[in-house]
Amino acid sequence: MSTNDDMQFELASDGKSIQISRQYAASLSKVWDAWTTADILDQWWAPQPWQSVTKSFDFSEGGKWLYCMKGPEGEEAWGIFFYDNITAPTSYAGRDRFADADGNIQHNLPGMHWQLHFHENEVGTRVDILIEGDSATAIQKHIDMGFREGFTMGLNNLANWLSEN
Repeated sequence: MSTNDDMQFELASDGKSIQISRQYAASLSKVWDAWTTADILDQWWAPQPWQSVTKSFDFSEGGKWLYCMKGPEGEEAWGIFFYDNITAPTSYAGRDRFADADGNIQHNLPGMHWQLHFHENEVGTRVDILIEGDSATAIQKHIDMGFREGFTMGLNNLANWLSEN
């Protein structure tokens, strides 16, 4: 397992999943809100200098979040997250796919299944994330596309947002 600041990132031995853990010096309710409220997600989700913009958001079982990560030169990368299970304020799970601006899935790019668990402790809240792909090849494609670096930047953005709000 490798760490970056307060983040742990581990690729499973079979290559089909990634385990990520990050500790935040903030209450469970504040961290939960940061992951489950569109206006807050837009402030930290995209790696800088990119920005996240929500087109639609329904945080409920069966709901979805359609968002765009916009680059500094007008680039757009659309994604859609389908919420499958929610146990507020301790966990949720769902599927993330690349999409177009209308929410149509781009089947030529791999998706991922996410399980997030939020644990309040003596120093704040730890978020544990299990990301599973359809195959080791799918997970490797995400890593090759810069997932680790981009997600690390996003989680650092979240830490900054939590300390400022």
